[in-house]
Amino acid sequence: MNTSHAEPRPIIPRVSGAAVTGAVLAYGACFFFSWTKHHSSQACETTDGLCFTWWDVAVIPLTFATALITLLVVYKQLDIRPRLAVIPPTLLLAPIPLAAAQTSAGWWAATLTGSAWASVFALAAWNRYRILGLSAAAALVLVSLVVLYR
Repeated sequence: MNTSHAEPRPIIPRVSGAAVTGAVLAYGACFFFSWTKHHSSQACETTDGLCFTWWDVAVIPLTFATALITLLVVYKQLDIRPRLAVIPPTLLLAPIPLAAAQTSAGWWAATLTGSAWASVFALAAWNRYRILGLSAAAALVLVSLVVLYR
């Protein structure tokens, strides 16, 4: 008896959902970091020395916590498994391509990069597409490192 290697449900809607989620999270992170920088510059305008606001300290943990919770909820709804293998690399390595896109072309490039980043890691969740997804993620990191350190 021949068994099909097809996925039980189509993956295109799930990968597309991950891409939209990545785009929204990347845009939100760009906006939040920009807002924090603007707020800090206003608050520290009259200070000559070192000046930190609460937002300066909390921006990275709040961004990561929001992204983690959002990815957990959305990936559960999209049935992207194993979430433990997909979400940590998506979060921990995402600052590299997002920073490269943000510094070279602005928020819109970071949004597109966040979309691509989340979709390739979501694609790597299935055995059939794992090599393609991980290769694309490695290519994004390599290009990002070239952009950042050229």
